Amino acid sequence: MNREFLINILFLIGINVLIKPLYIFGIDRTVQNILPTAEYGLYFVLLNFTWLFQIFNDFGIAYFNSGNLSKHPHLISKYFPNLLMLKIFLTIFFFFVLLITAYALGYLPQYQHLLWYIGLNQALSSLVLFLRSNVSGIGQYRWDSLLSVLDRLLLILICGFMLYVPLFTADFRIEYFIWSQTASLLFTALTALGILIRYTGLAFSGLTAWHPAFVKLLFKKSLPYALAVFLMTIYTRVDAVMIEKLLPDGAAEAGIYAAAYRLLDAAAIIGFLFAGLLLPMFSRLLHQGGDVSALAHFSFKLLFTFAMPLSLITWFWGDEIMRLLYLNADAYYGKVLGALMWSFVASSGIYVYGTLLTSGDKLRKMNMIFLIGLIINIILNIILIPAGKAQGAAMATSITQTGVWLGEMWLLRHSLHIFPDHKMIGQLLLFTLLSTLIIAFSQAIL
Repeated sequence: MNREFLINILFLIGINVLIKPLYIFGIDRTVQNILPTAEYGLYFVLLNFTWLFQIFNDFGIAYFNSGNLSKHPHLISKYFPNLLMLKIFLTIFFFFVLLITAYALGYLPQYQHLLWYIGLNQALSSLVLFLRSNVSGIGQYRWDSLLSVLDRLLLILICGFMLYVPLFTADFRIEYFIWSQTASLLFTALTALGILIRYTGLAFSGLTAWHPAFVKLLFKKSLPYALAVFLMTIYTRVDAVMIEKLLPDGAAEAGIYAAAYRLLDAAAIIGFLFAGLLLPMFSRLLHQGGDVSALAHFSFKLLFTFAMPLSLITWFWGDEIMRLLYLNADAYYGKVLGALMWSFVASSGIYVYGTLLTSGDKLRKMNMIFLIGLIINIILNIILIPAGKAQGAAMATSITQTGVWLGEMWLLRHSLHIFPDHKMIGQLLLFTLLSTLIIAFSQAIL
């Protein structure tokens, strides 16, 4: 299983490393550089605001579906049309709640031209994730890997043309960026649907053959997954909204935070890919009664050897990195990045061991950990944002993620009796010490 995982994760990482960093640093970063900091900051705030309502849009369906199909791939003709109809109902409700809340908080009608399309992009992104869960659930990992980068590849082509052709660059608006995402996500969703029809033999009539009673049953089964997605989304996305609401220059500070968060998002691509590939593998192993500890520890060590050096590099070299990437960057940008990137080490553990707990049906207890993490995050943000601004929010994120990771490790030990042994812990500590010494020495001599 380790060999199968290694082959698939190397292929998955390979194509994502080719495409997604090019999008993040060539397109997304360029958009922020050519737009005023406050304008991109507002977009980032609205984007994170829509994320807060993903529980209605996604409802944990992708995680539920991937885990179940990996155990019973022959049930796709039964699950797919009913889950698809459930997603349609949830998406309608998502827009209803989003617009009502946006009006109450004063985002409407002033920003409705942005919110409509950002919300649509969230709905399409959730649909793509659901379709991909079916593709991976039936064992088509290579196709799932290609789908994971298709929308970004299209964005590179569309936005690259507009950003690097002078005729369009001079009058570039944030709306162009948002509309390009809409087109790319729609094409990716249609492509994923075509792949499913090809490999499962589902006809159009089969896609619409849903049954209300079964939809209701799937809704109930998805509830624990939905709560997990909701709690995780809140404590990882509420910080940008709180920055904008708690500070007089909130939009500008949110723009600085977005600049640092972009690098965290770039790094998190690797962790997200690990989790997406591990979920069906863990589910299949647990269903067959196999030992999952070896795969879990092997995966975490792989991810840790990437996360720890990266976090150390941004801590010691954050100022230089941000000045290289952003036209308006100063030393403060580097401090925000350095504080935020420590959360990636903890996130690496969550991506692996949290996915294992999800596969082991420990969602109820894990949701308690997420709830505690959410409360801690909000309290920390209220305390640290007024004093430290974007850097305070970054510190709150890192502390919260570390607490959630430690809570998951405690739960893993007591529920599935899995925990890193002393040898593995010693290896990780030694690697951390050597990485710190090498990176600190490099900074001192350069």
